[in-house]
Amino acid sequence: MATRPESPQPTGAPRWVALSYRPASASWQTCAESPHRAPVQYALGEMAHTVRARGEDLTVSLWGPKDGAWQRYDVSTATAPVATSETAPAGPEKPSRLTERMDDRRQQVIMAGLGKAGLYDLTQEDWAAVEAVVDGLDETTVRRLAQWLASAGRAQGAQGAE
Repeated sequence: MATRPESPQPTGAPRWVALSYRPASASWQTCAESPHRAPVQYALGEMAHTVRARGEDLTVSLWGPKDGAWQRYDVSTATAPVATSETAPAGPEKPSRLTERMDDRRQQVIMAGLGKAGLYDLTQEDWAAVEAVVDGLDETTVRRLAQWLASAGRAQGAQGAE
């Protein structure tokens, strides 16, 4: 088993930065950066989905500000809550790959709608609400909800321009 290489600290002022490791060149490259955490987390999720759909492994490192300095964050807790024995479903049942992909798609649609509405800096409660929506609605309804959010974002932008 190959060991994970250590990621370098990004340069410049502390902000949210995701780095991905490229085994072919044995180097780290910036794959997302923002002053806000949520867009970087969203980009990491999108990237992970794409890379894993190709059957490849993804090695990433998430850096962000803490007390005015750089801090490395655990990517597994940065992109989704970690399932514990108390929160994990009982039994050996595991969702099918299709179910996981559809949940991912619905979450992407909601996150895109929230982004168009200008909501980027989400709290843990916001993430839990997104998961509840994803779990409770079909894809058509989720897309309609995202359209409403995008319309609200456009309307808010038009009011701000006046």
